[in-house]
Amino acid sequence: MAPSFGLIIVGDEILSGKRADKHLPKVIELLGARGLALSYADYVGDNPERLTATLQRAFASSDVVFSCGGIGATPDDHTRQCAAKALGRELVLHDTAAALIRERMQDVAKEQGVAYEPERADNVHRLNMGVFPQGAEVIPNPYNKIPGFSCTSPAGGVVHFFPGFPVMAWPMMEWVLDQHYRHLFHVAPQVEHSVIVLGAMEAALTPLMEQVERNHPGLRVFSLPSVDHPQYGRHIELGVKGPQDLVPAGWTALLQGLHDIGADMGPELVRTL
Repeated sequence: MAPSFGLIIVGDEILSGKRADKHLPKVIELLGARGLALSYADYVGDNPERLTATLQRAFASSDVVFSCGGIGATPDDHTRQCAAKALGRELVLHDTAAALIRERMQDVAKEQGVAYEPERADNVHRLNMGVFPQGAEVIPNPYNKIPGFSCTSPAGGVVHFFPGFPVMAWPMMEWVLDQHYRHLFHVAPQVEHSVIVLGAMEAALTPLMEQVERNHPGLRVFSLPSVDHPQYGRHIELGVKGPQDLVPAGWTALLQGLHDIGADMGPELVRTL
């Protein structure tokens, strides 16, 4: 079975509204382009206890989780430390990460026309960005070489850690997907088939929804109500979604049920997930 994919967004600036999260729609897009889907997303502020608990849940699962933000080396960056605590591992300077960070510092010195001073206090401090939980693997960063990292727990949960900056995180996410999960691409295409039911009430449709789910294991029936749509007014988008080979039978049953109760139906919608 394919693993579930999750997302963790870290940072007080997101929860306070100072910055708008752009990662959620992008992750949905990147997964969808590969025939995969996002199962859940968590938003966590810069609170070490809460972040550690969130990561513990991720590592205790068998999920693949992307975590964005908080992997820098300033006092408000806690993700690396919380990851180590969640795994019960020591933090260590990763050799490959250290080499990449030193390369970056040399590049900056060359661009500025100054000598590279590896023992200068600020340069020594920058190596903290390569201090990861023991056993971590490096995720290359094509933007500025400062890497992210991946950790796997004994339970099988995998968390990939990225910077908060989209310009860095998004190509790193694509690398992770293409490098580690290509075998899952488009293996089990998901389809969604729905219809606009005009003037409907969810309570009246619930028995039909329950019957279709009961008779068609592996499918999910959904309803999306709207009360003020400019074209359809009050209506419900009612449909089934799931594996491509299971949807047609469930959809036929749902449509027949709607005909049987005399539902007033509008256009049908089909979407590949």
